Amino acid sequence: MSSEKIAIRIRNLGKCYQVYDKPRDRLKQFVAPRLQGLFGIPRTQYFDEFWALQDISFDIRKGETVGIIGRNGSGKSTLLQIICGTLHPTAGDVEVNGRVAALLELGSGFNPEFTGRENVFLNAGILGLSREQTEARYADIVAFADIGEFIDQPVKTYSSGMMVRLAFAVIAHVDADILVIDEALAVGDTFFTQKCMRFLRNFMRAGTVLFVSHDTTSIRSLCGRAVWLETGRILQDGDAKEVSELYLQAFYELQQGHSTTTRLKPIKKQGADVPLKDQRLEFVNASNLRNDLQVFEFDASAASFGKGGAQIIDVRLEDLSGRPLSWIVGGEFVVLQVFVKVNENLDSPIIGFYINDKLGQTLFGDNTYLNYMTSPVTCHAGGVLKAQFKFQMPILSTGNFSVTVAIANGTQDEHVQHHWIHDALHFKSESTSVSTGLIGIPMASITMEVEDDVQ
Repeated sequence: MSSEKIAIRIRNLGKCYQVYDKPRDRLKQFVAPRLQGLFGIPRTQYFDEFWALQDISFDIRKGETVGIIGRNGSGKSTLLQIICGTLHPTAGDVEVNGRVAALLELGSGFNPEFTGRENVFLNAGILGLSREQTEARYADIVAFADIGEFIDQPVKTYSSGMMVRLAFAVIAHVDADILVIDEALAVGDTFFTQKCMRFLRNFMRAGTVLFVSHDTTSIRSLCGRAVWLETGRILQDGDAKEVSELYLQAFYELQQGHSTTTRLKPIKKQGADVPLKDQRLEFVNASNLRNDLQVFEFDASAASFGKGGAQIIDVRLEDLSGRPLSWIVGGEFVVLQVFVKVNENLDSPIIGFYINDKLGQTLFGDNTYLNYMTSPVTCHAGGVLKAQFKFQMPILSTGNFSVTVAIANGTQDEHVQHHWIHDALHFKSESTSVSTGLIGIPMASITMEVEDDVQ
């Protein structure tokens, strides 16, 4: 791939830190090896090596939006600092083509003793703007930050949210080619976060974005590709939706042990009088299950994970008469049924679902926990459990959608995930009435008329 199309190229990148047990070992390391070398004595090492990054290699194309995910300590922040040039690698090479603007650790690039105004000029200068260019954009930066009279107060008096506002306002006005966004946005208020997201989506039309977050929903929404770091190495690099699903599986396995029901798809490189919420959870006779699963489009081979104490064996989307639905128009009442084979005794089962769009973004969902919190359905090994959800389907935009289902045991906060299936059921929406947003509502009427002057 030609270098003109590459925004960031990383080859065999590594970063090693020297870790000393005692402060005096640092002095020994500075002096002793030199003296030992003079006298031909084998040199002693007084530190342990900690590799924060090892053998990292990937390219980011111009105009691409890439998410970086990983647990705390996986090397995400170290990688970003090397890309931005604030940290030097121990091994490997990093090539960056274009001006980089970064929002990394909270307050980085600010002098706490300077006022907000002074830090705007300082930070903009670091990012490559001349004083004249910063003065021409200063009013826009202040308006974007919207921190009022605090712009003339020392930054050390700012709240974390105010600091993020000012930092993002600066990087939004420096005409960067590459934006690097760490999780500092998480401390902003809702209104400012939405303003930042609007800016990001507009920037993504032509610019390159490297976005770091623990929130896999944001990764799936913003990014087409995700890189998963674990203990300083790349664990997965591929489609953002698929990598996010693997990351979710790893989260549960970290809490409860290895999955026994894993079926993971390979990562590819580069009107009726039915209550609005009506759920039922019960035992059913397994012999009554229909065998032709293809009718209901249940994908038994879809990506899944879990401990295996229960296994989802069928998912159905039907109308109120029991007829299977493979497409909808939105606004109608539907019945979603989930059938589970119980492999071990469960004292408090929870069955839930999410409706996802084609990007994997969760639109809505529910589970049985609140309905059975005070009177759990006890399930014995060998039985079949059925959950039934009756609800009015929102009006969805035209396209393909999927249902993710899961069976767990415990409570909302503490539970064992026995079987989780991504995209277990697919259906289509034929609606054309959603003009904006992810979903629509059953609009009763829309009118507009001229009124007399209101007194």
